[in-house]
Amino acid sequence: MSDQGAATRPTSGPVRLCDPSPEWIATLERESDRLLSALGDIVLEIHHIGSTAVPGIRAKPIVDVVPVVVGLTRLDAGRGRVETLGYVWWGEYGIARRRYCTLQDPATGRRSINAHFFEQGDPEIERHVAFRDYLRAHPEAARDYEAIKIRSATQNPENVTDYNDGKSAWIRAIEPLAIEFYRNRR
Repeated sequence: MSDQGAATRPTSGPVRLCDPSPEWIATLERESDRLLSALGDIVLEIHHIGSTAVPGIRAKPIVDVVPVVVGLTRLDAGRGRVETLGYVWWGEYGIARRRYCTLQDPATGRRSINAHFFEQGDPEIERHVAFRDYLRAHPEAARDYEAIKIRSATQNPENVTDYNDGKSAWIRAIEPLAIEFYRNRR
């Protein structure tokens, strides 16, 4: 079941980059505990990815996680458990073999979590984790990425899709280096 929820697109609001915050780690830990409690028989591990996982750089205050699951069929069967936690289920949402879910912060009404569920062994997991690890190990690349993000946010303050498009060429150029770096460390 990779169908989307009732809405057609997740809401995102304006592109707002924030200084690094310890709240991002607190959010990660809280949501990891909640997901593991609800889906412990399905989730093998949870990776923190995206800019909030890279120390010292500005990011949108939305924590991205990759819960690695034993199988998408089992996750799909547990969809109700994810939705009971308050997540909106979007299905694949443009990426094959993914289940994408978002969570709004009840206090602010803003999105606080993007959960990208993948089945163990899916190459998307390595791609995301490698990119994160590369930026963590290469502060100069992390600063370059931050500069690209700031420029794109300045050019596209109200359009997340255009903001993401403004970063994509840089990310695609770095990904092969990141994957090579990641594989050489293993």
